[in-house]
Amino acid sequence: MRLSFGLETRQVQTQKMAPRMIQSMEILQLPLLALQERIEQELIENPVLETQEETPASDDVDDDIESPDAPAETERELVVDEKSDNVEDFERLLDLDREVPDYFDERPRSSSNRIEEDANRKHDAMANVESRHETLNDYLMHQLGELDLDPALEMMCTRIISSLDAKDGGYLRCSLPDLLPADADAGQQELAENALEIVQQFDPPGIAARDLRECLMLQLTPDLPFYTELRTLITGHLEDLRDNRLPAIQKATGYSIERIHEVWEQLKKLNPKPGAAFAETFVATATPDVRVERTEDGKYKVIVDDDRTPSLYISDYYRRRLQSGDATPEEREYIKRKVNAAQWLIESIQQRRNTLTRVAQAIVDYQVKFLEEGPEAIEPLKMQQIADQVGVHVTTVSRAVDDKWLQTPRGILALRRFFVGGTQTAEGDEVAWDTIRLKLQEVIDNEDKKKPYSDDHLVEELAKHGLQVARRTITKYRQKMGIPSSRQRRDWTKK
Repeated sequence: MRLSFGLETRQVQTQKMAPRMIQSMEILQLPLLALQERIEQELIENPVLETQEETPASDDVDDDIESPDAPAETERELVVDEKSDNVEDFERLLDLDREVPDYFDERPRSSSNRIEEDANRKHDAMANVESRHETLNDYLMHQLGELDLDPALEMMCTRIISSLDAKDGGYLRCSLPDLLPADADAGQQELAENALEIVQQFDPPGIAARDLRECLMLQLTPDLPFYTELRTLITGHLEDLRDNRLPAIQKATGYSIERIHEVWEQLKKLNPKPGAAFAETFVATATPDVRVERTEDGKYKVIVDDDRTPSLYISDYYRRRLQSGDATPEEREYIKRKVNAAQWLIESIQQRRNTLTRVAQAIVDYQVKFLEEGPEAIEPLKMQQIADQVGVHVTTVSRAVDDKWLQTPRGILALRRFFVGGTQTAEGDEVAWDTIRLKLQEVIDNEDKKKPYSDDHLVEELAKHGLQVARRTITKYRQKMGIPSSRQRRDWTKK
């Protein structure tokens, strides 16, 4: 092996992805709402792009200008040479920050009616904006303001309130010394304890507790049923209740199993997360990108839901400007770049529609039993199977189904929902894991709660239905489904 710092020339082959292909993959991966935002952004940044409603009427266009529905000869000539790897002409992203030259001020402007409609639409949107949600901090500070406290004590209460998080249930996760200066004396520590007692008396009951036990104790009042028993269970037997060790509680307290159950039911009425009601919850709206309809012959047909996506065209104004001899070289170069960027976007959207249609149709054709019979009939399916059937790479399928939703007769479902793993039955048939989970839930629901099945017994019960599953798999899915163990599922009241 020779080591050298000299220069040498070598010829190597490397793969380089063209910018046009990168844009196509980006567009393919976008869900419907993100695609709409992308189109709106491109309409703002690219002056040669127009939507269908913005296209001039046929009476205002010269007879020698082609319809926007068909690409003009000038457009076809402006497509960049693929051999050059599109490097020189793909400056769309760099052009976004450049200002449009002054000579484009001749572009037709929106009419007064259109401006008024946009203003009304924005006014309606502002009028329908949801009012600000009252936070836990606001609610507690309002109660604090009704008290006449010493300024130092009020300041300490404010520190405690500001450290509470509604998403965490309103617990005080930091210690009181953390809210005090490093050189705090005994008087300041006592002040912090007094402030905490004041905040813990606020509504909702149980707020500012430092753990679950304190949270539940703060909610107890002498007028509650089983007040004494509740204090006993909360202070010393929460872990036993969690693990359903009722005989251990019976031995320690002398309460009967039936009485423990009654106290437990009363305990369940207390709120373990009193501040959670003030947490803002956001439920994402699932907008279907594809819908499936049943044809007259009983088959399922996939339709890409692009009605809300505007149809894009190249502006006739800029076509004529480019064809005329009045444009300066700088103006012609600017229009060429923008036309190329517009064409790439239009073709990428069309390619997205075609790819998504083919992939979704292949998925629906494979999962017909799921659509007709329900989730228990879903078939094991891998992305590679769809990629082989459609004739694309598996990463293309992954991008096509990413964050996409399908509207079916059984509701709106994620396209990824149809890809599930599976195992073989005793007869050698493929069965999806979803089917096994549903059968597992069914077996547990029908078990004798006096003697619930252990995980080993669940393996045997599933085997009776032709499902060969390992014990560790049963344990994993039971835990993922939130199903407690056999000891925790046991009903001690039954003899």
